[in-house]
Amino acid sequence: MGIATINPATGETVKTFEPLSTEEIEAKLTIAQTAFLSYRQTSFSQRSEWLNTAADILERDQVKLGETMTLEMGKTIKSAIAEVQKCALVCRYYAENGADFLKDVLVTTDASLSFVRYEPLGIILAVMPWNFPLWQVFRFVAPTLTAGNVGLLKHASNVPQCALAIEAILTEAGFPDGVFQTLLIGASQVENIINDDRVKAATLTGSEPAGISLASNAGKQIKKVVLELGGSDPFIVLESADVETAATTAVTSRMLNNGQSCIAAKRFIVVDAIADQFEKLLVQKFQYLKVGHPMDETIDVGPLATSSILSDIDEQVQKTVAMGGKVLVGGKKLESQGNFYLPTILTDIPKGSPGEKDEFFGPVALLFRVKNIDEAITLANDSPFGLGSSVWTNNSKEQERLINEIEAGSVFINGLVKSDPRLPFGGIKRSGYGRELAIQGIHEFVNIKTIWIK
Repeated sequence: MGIATINPATGETVKTFEPLSTEEIEAKLTIAQTAFLSYRQTSFSQRSEWLNTAADILERDQVKLGETMTLEMGKTIKSAIAEVQKCALVCRYYAENGADFLKDVLVTTDASLSFVRYEPLGIILAVMPWNFPLWQVFRFVAPTLTAGNVGLLKHASNVPQCALAIEAILTEAGFPDGVFQTLLIGASQVENIINDDRVKAATLTGSEPAGISLASNAGKQIKKVVLELGGSDPFIVLESADVETAATTAVTSRMLNNGQSCIAAKRFIVVDAIADQFEKLLVQKFQYLKVGHPMDETIDVGPLATSSILSDIDEQVQKTVAMGGKVLVGGKKLESQGNFYLPTILTDIPKGSPGEKDEFFGPVALLFRVKNIDEAITLANDSPFGLGSSVWTNNSKEQERLINEIEAGSVFINGLVKSDPRLPFGGIKRSGYGRELAIQGIHEFVNIKTIWIK
């Protein structure tokens, strides 16, 4: 795919961009390395000031930035503006807490003085996806720049204007030249950057194949990588749950970002005792969803980001149905211009079908019935992924079991799975490794140096 803005609501190619040449990439790497040598000496208070200014700019320009995201990848305008606001939040969080997270930690040993010091590594490459074009980047930017590193961004090829806007925000905020640069490049150009000795580590949010490729190349260079990959999150509803609230939250979670979120609930696992009630509510709520142009503030679900994503999700649905799955609502493309897919619920999911274990990246809910909590846990864990999980029960013993036994990077009880700057974010199994956000996220890309003095 070329580097271009293609409106997913209309299919119109709005603007195209030429990828950087080898010489242009080399120039940017040189600038980044020079910038790091001086930037690492700046004070935490100065970095915090620049981050707070970036937050001010994000809040000032939230509508314009939201419109750019909606234009490029189709998220509803109301969710796009909320995303910009969340980016400001993560900037302020690290501006306030970064110095404490990175202060020396005294340790009593046989030395006269021993402590741990956190030092920046250098240039960190971020390979980021299109589905949250600003948030995914700022949750990397805020801790990475706070720690004294500098960043290079290889953004998804369908959100180039978002990528350029992020660099412009940080430049206007006062960060020195070269501290953060956007590289408009294709995927094939990433390996040479990873191989460059000046690049010390990388982070990727995206597909499993992209993560495998980046991690393999980085591994050959003995360079650290943080990966946040796919998810097929379970949403477990047990008998003691508030079924109405669970169903309402289920719709919100599945339709998040037009169904294109790694931590959206995808597999709805419901015990037989309340399954009929939950299914009826879910179908009703899906039928009420309004699909249409994402710039319309009344719309619930906009288009999928690209025509290939639309084709992929429809192929998964049709194959699952052909193998015996049942469509409760939706199940087809919207007959209109743009990449629209009707909100869909599938049940009676057959073994071996895409619906059993594949990630569905679109507005499709997979509904499973189980007899009890034992079957629910077994089914939830029968997945190659382990990112998030949402479980609904008011029984404290069941809550404790689910906390301990669900194989995932997070367990949310009676609530929507979400990322929060104050909590570490990431997964296990084929959902990746490492953590973003919170104190754990800022420690991923630092040299944790032991100091011992006699």
